[in-house]
Amino acid sequence: MEQRTHLLQRKGRGAVSNQSGRFEATSREAFDDGWGAIDEPLPPLDTEVAIDASRTIIARNSSPDIPFDRSINPYRGCEHGCVYCFARPTHAWLGMSPGQDFETRLLMKPDAALLLRQELARPGYRPRVIALGTNTDPYQPIERHYGITRQILEVLDETSHPVGIVTKGALIARDVDILARMAERKLARAYLSVTTLDATLARTMEPRAATPAKRLKAIEALAKAGVPVGVMFAPIIPGLNDAEMESVLAAARDAGAQTANYVLLRLPLEIKDLFREWLEAAAPDRAGRVMALVRDCRGGRDYDSEWGTRMKGAGPFADMVARRFALACRRYSLDRRSWELDTTQFVKPSADTDQMTLL
Repeated sequence: MEQRTHLLQRKGRGAVSNQSGRFEATSREAFDDGWGAIDEPLPPLDTEVAIDASRTIIARNSSPDIPFDRSINPYRGCEHGCVYCFARPTHAWLGMSPGQDFETRLLMKPDAALLLRQELARPGYRPRVIALGTNTDPYQPIERHYGITRQILEVLDETSHPVGIVTKGALIARDVDILARMAERKLARAYLSVTTLDATLARTMEPRAATPAKRLKAIEALAKAGVPVGVMFAPIIPGLNDAEMESVLAAARDAGAQTANYVLLRLPLEIKDLFREWLEAAAPDRAGRVMALVRDCRGGRDYDSEWGTRMKGAGPFADMVARRFALACRRYSLDRRSWELDTTQFVKPSADTDQMTLL
């Protein structure tokens, strides 16, 4: 009988394995063949970036528990490597693993700004807030080189189209000039996701995301520039980071955040196995309790996708989290409703198909 190897986290990566996606005809599984030491450091994995030749850029959704109906993702996959990322299963549609492939084999959309301009120029287009950062992070490390997110913001600024951003990337502060200009016209808002103030935990759980301190600095930069900014304490992982809720909210408030929200850990599809692997490798002493609390919030299962409860969970622990969060938001004056953005200023662009693309 094959013996599974002791899984080790590669330096700078979140997932500890590269399990096959659910659509692949064959599956891969690591095992100990007796030739190597199980504690021997694994070689690093390089990041590969390919071109995504999408013909459209605005994705639509009709989910009843998401406050937007359209979004843009400049990249597929995410180098931040957050082990809990709910977007990981989307890599299976590309014939790649939701594990290490998701954070090392990335796709970028060089024509995103041009495609956006063309879609906004269509006769039937009606403006509503476009969300950036709904699937993969628009400010992940490769954005520093490709600048696709900034190009998108330039089109939205030019056309006076409202945008909402969620990110773990401190690189958002680079675009404070555009965002401040749009915020003056009630066209922009941003949320920074801060899951912990513990830099060691963050580096293990979100290995290539900005440190917690840098995210708080980004909140401060946006707030000082007049950009409405909030904090996302997401995901809350029962038994791992939930005890930090009040300290994270207090730190975000001190940095200039004006509102807050949270999401309870979600483990759909392949993520449940990837998260358990990581938990056993990174926090073996807490793994059993964490998963027991997760199931307590999900009707005895690892995950429950039911509308209305999939974001916040249900049960005694989830109810306690909701009460604590509400009390903390009142205490730190973070309980205001989200900002309304203005859709009436929108000006259709000219669809110039002869523009130069990025490459």
